[in-house]
Amino acid sequence: MRRPKQSEQENHDRWLVSYADFITLLFAFFVVMFASSQTDRSRARQISEAVEKALENGKSVNMRPAVAKILGGTVDDKGVGNAQMKGPGGAQHSAKETPLPEVIELSASLKTLSTELENEIKLGQVEISMTPRGLVVSLKQAAFFPSGTDTLDRNSLPAIAKLARALKGLSNPIRIEGHTDAVPIHTDRFRSNWELSATRAITMMEVLARQFDIPYTRMAIAGYADTVPISLNDTEEHRSRNRRVDLVVLNKYAIRTTEPQATK
Repeated sequence: MRRPKQSEQENHDRWLVSYADFITLLFAFFVVMFASSQTDRSRARQISEAVEKALENGKSVNMRPAVAKILGGTVDDKGVGNAQMKGPGGAQHSAKETPLPEVIELSASLKTLSTELENEIKLGQVEISMTPRGLVVSLKQAAFFPSGTDTLDRNSLPAIAKLARALKGLSNPIRIEGHTDAVPIHTDRFRSNWELSATRAITMMEVLARQFDIPYTRMAIAGYADTVPISLNDTEEHRSRNRRVDLVVLNKYAIRTTEPQATK
């Protein structure tokens, strides 16, 4: 006699398999979205490292803050070799984009000046840096102007000649900016630090134009007195850093956003 077949028990938990697959796919989707959103940070790191490698012989140069500030994020964010670059959209997105010209436009000039002025940089007479608005060459007052005057020290002309040679090879506008420390000045010639800083900028412009044939049309001057310090004014060493004339070679981004345009 055959035994009657027992009815198989219905499985009410089979929906869990489909649910688990759905959750897995949803998780993968958000991982891909996160990786794609991080592409710019890894790109900033790559551009920063490439520029630094190209300028590895330069002195007193720090490109990483400029790259990070323009592209966003920080250059310390890790992105090489992980999903940020290798994930879907990461490598393709990065390959299609090119480094911002505002960042690397003046890199060759920076390297040239760092080499030409290597001795002055070592002596602390000149500092060179790259900023979001362009290449900044800081001429320290102690090496270029006697204290409290706008008369250029004749011994500084060889350094200015090196600087002028590099500037003549460019077409970018130049802003010459005078700066002082916070100690007030009031003499027969200068009523305030405002006049002193502006007059020093004018003196530098006149030397570049008359002795080294830099066109006046490429230059502009500004006097900031003690309003844009790069150090505190609490010690003589710190105040000496603030007494300077900055030559700013503007990049294309700064030209578009800050320079006045002639009307026709």
